[in-house]
Amino acid sequence: MQWLLNLPTVLWRRLLLILQGLWALLWLIASGIGALFGSGGTIASRLGAAIGGAAGQRHVFALLRLLQPNLVLNRRTILAYPNNGITAIASRHADVTDILTRDADFGVVYAPRMEAITAGENFFLGMQDSPRYTRDTSNMRLVVRRDDVPAIITPYVTRAAAGVVAIVPGAIDVPQALTQPVAAGLLDQYFGTPGPSEAAIAEWTTLLFWYLFIDLQADPDLDARATAAAARFREWMDGHIAERRAAPPKDDVLGRCLAMGDAGLPGMTDRDIRNNLIGLLIGELPTLSATANLALDELLDRPQPFAAACAAARAGDDATLAAHVFEALRFRPLNPIVYRRAMHDTVIAGGKLRRRRIVKDSIVMASNLSAMFDPLVIPDATAFRIDRPWETYMLWGYGMHACFGAHINRAVLPALLKPLLAQPNLRRASGARGQIDQAGTPFPQHFHLEFDL
Repeated sequence: MQWLLNLPTVLWRRLLLILQGLWALLWLIASGIGALFGSGGTIASRLGAAIGGAAGQRHVFALLRLLQPNLVLNRRTILAYPNNGITAIASRHADVTDILTRDADFGVVYAPRMEAITAGENFFLGMQDSPRYTRDTSNMRLVVRRDDVPAIITPYVTRAAAGVVAIVPGAIDVPQALTQPVAAGLLDQYFGTPGPSEAAIAEWTTLLFWYLFIDLQADPDLDARATAAAARFREWMDGHIAERRAAPPKDDVLGRCLAMGDAGLPGMTDRDIRNNLIGLLIGELPTLSATANLALDELLDRPQPFAAACAAARAGDDATLAAHVFEALRFRPLNPIVYRRAMHDTVIAGGKLRRRRIVKDSIVMASNLSAMFDPLVIPDATAFRIDRPWETYMLWGYGMHACFGAHINRAVLPALLKPLLAQPNLRRASGARGQIDQAGTPFPQHFHLEFDL
């Protein structure tokens, strides 16, 4: 009888799936008409700008969820990593989570470029489930401890962000003045890896994140820049580890690694420490800075949630502030797709009408953005709501290879934005300055806001 009781909910969610898809189709038709009769650039570039934006992506995936939940293309979409030239795109929540938990069927692809960055060694984000993966992740969890978040990390970010906002004269370039410096400071104060300068560590980590995760077309210019940056990063890290060994012990992440190495733990030689820290640092600074700016930009586009977030920041209501930040990121995740490679012939959505056969070495793109808007699973999916359970959010991947620092991101992002959101009459600067400028990169580099003094 339970199925009968659930039937109205199932039918209602199916209706929402249809309505979402039809609305998306109308939006895409309107965008096509706008591109056809618009000005500036070509028709293709205007249409690409509309569809490639956050709203456009959500509409494309809404249409896919209805018509082709698992779309298979005989087209090579990724040149940076080996594959057979076939691409599958999964858009429904059930299939996305299934793909990202079937590690033996759908493997991570990052090993070749990770090995290029470290000059020979993989990092656990690029490893399949194995004894080496377990060893390295276990070692790093002993030094990047969950209880450090409330004890060390959040207090530092709170102080640093408040200090920045206190000295800016009613106008701020958010990435340059706030999010990048505070994230870089965390590398120094907590990880013990400041880099030769704040600018250098920001450049290296941002460029190498771009190279690993975003440069899917294998741009030769970026390859050369990343190779040079990786060499400088390795050289600096080797020298820094040697200096720290000669200095008095210090209780930060690097200091804990050195102590474990001195104790003879497997996987904690100086070379192992260097490689693991490079991998962690690549994931920390660009992710924190970019997601903070994307969340802020999304909130500014939504007057009522933005006002509520600012009120929560002024009132010290951290839970409400965090709920607004992460709901904003549901609409604007840094990575809207997680990609894998089929390890052997397999299927997606076995036993369903949407079942698809996946050939070995096909690229499989599992859209976490689409999954977070699937009305079959997410209630009131298109609405901005702050009462969603944390499990709704797939902001940093899912399953075994979810972001290692996800617990840090969850605590740090609201703390990083809180002092700025608490300022009176916070608003965009006029014109293009008040919009995110990526400055030729995939990340926010400039974003000017103003507030009353």
